[in-house]
Amino acid sequence: MTKPAIVDSHCHLDFPDFEGEIPEVIARAQAAGVTRMVTICTKLHAEPQVRAIAETHAPVFYAVGTHPMNAEAEPMATLDQLLEIAKHPKMVGIGETGLDYHYTADTKDVQKESLRIHIEAARQTSLPLIIHARAADADMAKLLSQEHKAGAFNCVMHCFSSSAELGRAALDLGFYLSMSGIATFKKSTELREIFASAPVDRILVETDAPYLAPHPHRGKRNEPAYTALTAQTGAEVFNMDYADFAAQTSANFDRLFAKAAAWSAA
Repeated sequence: MTKPAIVDSHCHLDFPDFEGEIPEVIARAQAAGVTRMVTICTKLHAEPQVRAIAETHAPVFYAVGTHPMNAEAEPMATLDQLLEIAKHPKMVGIGETGLDYHYTADTKDVQKESLRIHIEAARQTSLPLIIHARAADADMAKLLSQEHKAGAFNCVMHCFSSSAELGRAALDLGFYLSMSGIATFKKSTELREIFASAPVDRILVETDAPYLAPHPHRGKRNEPAYTALTAQTGAEVFNMDYADFAAQTSANFDRLFAKAAAWSAA
């Protein structure tokens, strides 16, 4: 029987964890019903490798940005660079970008500068911004709100595991929250409650593979096939049948990642 189709909206197939295994990883994903996945570039110099994966494998799309933890070590992304890369037909998102004060609070000013460049690229391309937020809730909410007032853009809070306040601020701006394997962990009751209070038409699912494998694979290498496990928890959170939740989150993905939806339809 065919599994309900679902999308892994955020993974990292270019990471060494998957070296030499990408065809098998994609095949397992498809067997689990994961019909599409977005592999995320976190350093601009890695873009050719990430692009090649999307070009080689029909179910894979890609996004490009400078991860906030790389913002100081890497050359600052320019708007022109991002706009040029975005011309590729399978490049469907800007990021991941954002703010991370957990390990790299000392680079917060550089992170904010980088984030603003990515936001402008999202505005000009109409591609969704992919946000990483960790231990920076107040600054993140303030910056996103200020920038959105200056000119609208679309956005997903990737691997959302922040406060209810940041979740509400993002939803109030019309943004999306993405559910990762963290939501399946036994102690993530508060996080599940945050998701449950959100509109289901603003929810995506992801793996962030190779990280954050959902229960019962916690602590092991994550992979796109496990999106289905997170989605099972999502269906329970929203009191929905799995097939209905899979269809809803896929429709949400198509609405936000319209360029990927258009490619898939073609």
